[in-house]
Amino acid sequence: METKLTVYFDDPFWVGVFERIEDGKLSVCKVTFGAEPKDYEVWAYILEHYYELEFSPAIETGTRHTADNPKRRQRNARKQLERTGVGTKSQQALQKQLEQNKQERKEKSREQKLAEEERLFALKQQKKKEKHRGR
Repeated sequence: METKLTVYFDDPFWVGVFERIEDGKLSVCKVTFGAEPKDYEVWAYILEHYYELEFSPAIETGTRHTADNPKRRQRNARKQLERTGVGTKSQQALQKQLEQNKQERKEKSREQKLAEEERLFALKQQKKKEKHRGR
């Protein structure tokens, strides 16, 4: 399992995107930090909250393996530091997670609405019966 955290400024907040690749599938989780987090604050957040994070549904992704050349690794590390934001696959995974959360919210609100309508109907029926009892 490979995990990567990218922290970048997405006006007006600092955002962290956790990317987890497991068995060739990418899962992503977005965290809003607010003010610019210090390194030790990010580390503390990871230690305290990593297992509470809700990752997106996994999407297929290809992994590239490059030569284990120290200069190439250093060059890749420098490129990753210069690059801001997240990759396209990560954005797709985040969008998928947002759509899933939206669907769950819709279902939950629909159930609450139906339950409230049933409660009001039962209340009306009860009042109707009380009127006809001759009270």
